[in-house]
Amino acid sequence: MLPALWVSKTGLQAQDTNLTTISNNLANVSTTGFKRDRAEFQDLLYQIKRQPGAQSTQDSELPSGLQVGTGVRIVGTQKNFTAGSLQTTDQPLDMAINGRGFFQVMQPDGTVSYTRDGTFHLNSDGQIVTAQGLALEPAIVVPNEAQTFTVGTDGTVSITTAGNAASQVIGNLQTADFINPAGLQAIGGNLFLETASSGAPQVATPGLNGAGTVLQNTLENSNVSTVEELVNMITTQRAYEMNSKVISTADQMLQNLTQNL
Repeated sequence: MLPALWVSKTGLQAQDTNLTTISNNLANVSTTGFKRDRAEFQDLLYQIKRQPGAQSTQDSELPSGLQVGTGVRIVGTQKNFTAGSLQTTDQPLDMAINGRGFFQVMQPDGTVSYTRDGTFHLNSDGQIVTAQGLALEPAIVVPNEAQTFTVGTDGTVSITTAGNAASQVIGNLQTADFINPAGLQAIGGNLFLETASSGAPQVATPGLNGAGTVLQNTLENSNVSTVEELVNMITTQRAYEMNSKVISTADQMLQNLTQNL
């Protein structure tokens, strides 16, 4: 009975972490470029009471053994990098990547972070930055005299000025992709960092060699499905209740044992 208490305790802990993951997904249902997480479960070590395949006699062996599990744990959270729906806006600095890839953002310490959030702004110097003021990489500066601002699907950034109808190219956006995007480290602020698991970034021109194209006046919505998350929340709640019931049952059995001895 005591082992049952500890096994069900691990179940409660795992389901609590799972519920936290689900709640974070639901909290970010309106976050631009957000990618949902999925908790991954793994059973714990087994106590081998009888070894499967052991000799029961000289000429026969056990078809199955006696293996008692010790519980469950959350072994990891998997980022789902499927594309979210695209929403058209009227802001020329709003951009989305249609396909694989990430925008590159320069951190204050000089390292490069990566994001799918294409909500960009201009700072006081005319440089394109994120909502937190972090500069887009490679840096693009829009001059004061610019009348129109256009980003092509291949990342070409061009402007027109007053009295000059011809467009002028002022920079080129480049995107970065990873062999294993799920291995990126999420640091908040819709940003990710490269890790050994993600592999090195593969910088490319949008639209070439499998890289996604850049869409101006467009934002990528969160890929969280509220219906799916609500269903997951219900199953998590029921699993939590069942583990709680195991603790209650084991407690009643221990109580009956102590009262009758």
